[in-house]
Amino acid sequence: MDKIDTGDTAWLLVSSALVLLMTPALALFYAGMVRRKNVLSTIMYSMAAIPILSVKWALFGYSLAFGATHGGFIGGLELVGLKGLAGQAHGTVPALAFVAFQMMFAVITPALISGAFAERMKFSAYVAFILLWSTLVYDPVAHWVWADGGWLFKMGALDFAGGTVVHLTAGMSALVCAFVIGKRLKYPQERALPHNLTMTMTGAGILWFGWFGFNAGSALGSGKLAALAFVTTHLGAAGGAIGWIAVEWKHRGKPTALGVASGLVAGLVAITPAAGYVAPWAAIVIGIIASICCYVAVLAKYKYGYDDSLDAFGVHGIGGLAGALLTGVFAEKVLNDAGNDGALFGNPHQLVVQVLACLASGGYAVIVTFIVLKLIDKTIGLRVEEAEEREGLDQTQHGEEGYAG
Repeated sequence: MDKIDTGDTAWLLVSSALVLLMTPALALFYAGMVRRKNVLSTIMYSMAAIPILSVKWALFGYSLAFGATHGGFIGGLELVGLKGLAGQAHGTVPALAFVAFQMMFAVITPALISGAFAERMKFSAYVAFILLWSTLVYDPVAHWVWADGGWLFKMGALDFAGGTVVHLTAGMSALVCAFVIGKRLKYPQERALPHNLTMTMTGAGILWFGWFGFNAGSALGSGKLAALAFVTTHLGAAGGAIGWIAVEWKHRGKPTALGVASGLVAGLVAITPAAGYVAPWAAIVIGIIASICCYVAVLAKYKYGYDDSLDAFGVHGIGGLAGALLTGVFAEKVLNDAGNDGALFGNPHQLVVQVLACLASGGYAVIVTFIVLKLIDKTIGLRVEEAEEREGLDQTQHGEEGYAG
């Protein structure tokens, strides 16, 4: 343990707690956008993911993601049950601190997808889905991008805190879910209005706060790289909010509270892969560009008729894609020795690598998600009955009311 730096360790443990807080924040963010009769079921999607996926991560998820590589595609099983990690170091922090930090990423990523099928998926199907998806999609892609032996890692793909691993995979999977599960009753003729935007705005604010752990914690230390990621994270969110306000004001004539919340989250999503590789000014540009792309993507669901209930694809899928690609444009090696220069600084090859990483991660997520959904549908079924959907999932799935009396 002579490598351990107490400052780095303290920062990583605090960051882990911040990332954990993001999952309840996501629950609030999503729950405010659904109807009153589905508020608890929507919260349950996020809250249930915490214990279920934490245990799964400790048992075998971490080993698959960060164990010794098998051909660059998946880790081994030598770390099952976190065997042998107590007392070991990972760089300048205890190995278990790194495990805990990565655990919180593994928890929130499948929960992000629930925004695509809110108000209509069985809870039993959801539990099966997050277990299978995290094992078959998240763990392998995390290994590709973040493990030392991962094939995209060796190729030089840049993903500081999860643009491809977290947001692109979740967002593309959300789109598949929206198509496979189908539209909510009477959609789009009747558009379900958010029942509590105050709750959504509160969730967005806590997400913003927690995201400092998500991105700056990914420096795995409390030095200059964490400081860079902290500042770029904040400015990316600010740029995202400004971009969404501007385009919505121009398009609809009024800026909305939901637009501010969506824009800042879009900016946070987009800056995630770039946070430790780009300058502060570039973070603002990335946030603005990504939020405009996400705004257009959210409108597209009405044009093409799919029901991405809470815009999981529009914000996380498109935001993650935009951020990953823009990392290949604005990255500067002088800021992070572990990175490379991007196209703007004389290295267009980095953009090519980013495109390949997005195609591989997104395409893999689409294929496996489709197979998983079809398997669950053929066995226990994906969707609640029509009468249950009309009554609301709070009562039919959990026997409770969010606003009794």
